[in-house]
Amino acid sequence: MTRTGTAPARRPEPVALVTGLPGRAATTPPRTRRPGAAAWAVPPVAVLALVFLYPLFLVVRQSFGPDEDGTSLAPYSEVLASASFRSALTTTVWLAAGATVGCLVLGFVLALVIAFVPFPGGRAVARFVDVFLSFPSFLITLALLFVYGSTGMANGAWTGVTGAAEGPFHFLTTPWGVLLAEITYFTPFVMRPLLAAFSQLDTAQLEVASSLGAGPARIIRQVILPEALPALLAGGSLVLVMCLNEFGIVLFTGAKGVTTLPMLVYGKAILESDYPGACVVAVVNIVLSVGLYGLYRAVSRRAGA
Repeated sequence: MTRTGTAPARRPEPVALVTGLPGRAATTPPRTRRPGAAAWAVPPVAVLALVFLYPLFLVVRQSFGPDEDGTSLAPYSEVLASASFRSALTTTVWLAAGATVGCLVLGFVLALVIAFVPFPGGRAVARFVDVFLSFPSFLITLALLFVYGSTGMANGAWTGVTGAAEGPFHFLTTPWGVLLAEITYFTPFVMRPLLAAFSQLDTAQLEVASSLGAGPARIIRQVILPEALPALLAGGSLVLVMCLNEFGIVLFTGAKGVTTLPMLVYGKAILESDYPGACVVAVVNIVLSVGLYGLYRAVSRRAGA
């Protein structure tokens, strides 16, 4: 009597990934460094050191050297204790924070409309956002002066209708005018990464959420916003750093009572010829910018950006 049964399963032989030989695991050959590979890094490092690092070193050295005889902390103690520096630091921080919040809110709303609300000319508007990024900041400020300046279109229309001697719009020379100009100019820097993130969003998720009865507000809060969070972090951090270092907008608005850290550097170096003091303010501005960039990198890693 013949005994029948199932044959034991055979173990599959490992397949080599590189050599193609059965029964032998593939091994990645060790990466060898070419003898002349390090030499290729010398020219860019030398150019970077000459163009950027050496001037930065001169600024830092000048901030510690009021005289040619040696180094001293006197410029730091004098500048950091001055009321003008504290006022400029406070103005810079609140303008940068306010402009960043305004750009995030306005940029998110405009990007939502462009990406998810079909309307004629939507693609043209999205392309215009890319073109807008190449505009200089003073151009936007100049356009706002034509509209809301003392002799601008809004005041001209007001005096023409009411017969008043002057119009009511004089906010461009105040901190609120600077804030408006910065939000107007920097909002596309938030919209650009948001539009890129929205273009990669799976529309099936939106359709499923809508079919389950979720309203537009809930879809935005639970589906779109989590996907847009890395883009918001990237755009917001970029706007924050750029607003901390913005000079042209404050200068072209003519806001005499608004002094930011870049404006303080300009005033001390050009108007007062206080080069050690200007270098101290510049070093503080650099430390703030680098610190915010480091904070952005840490937060973006946690958010998975």
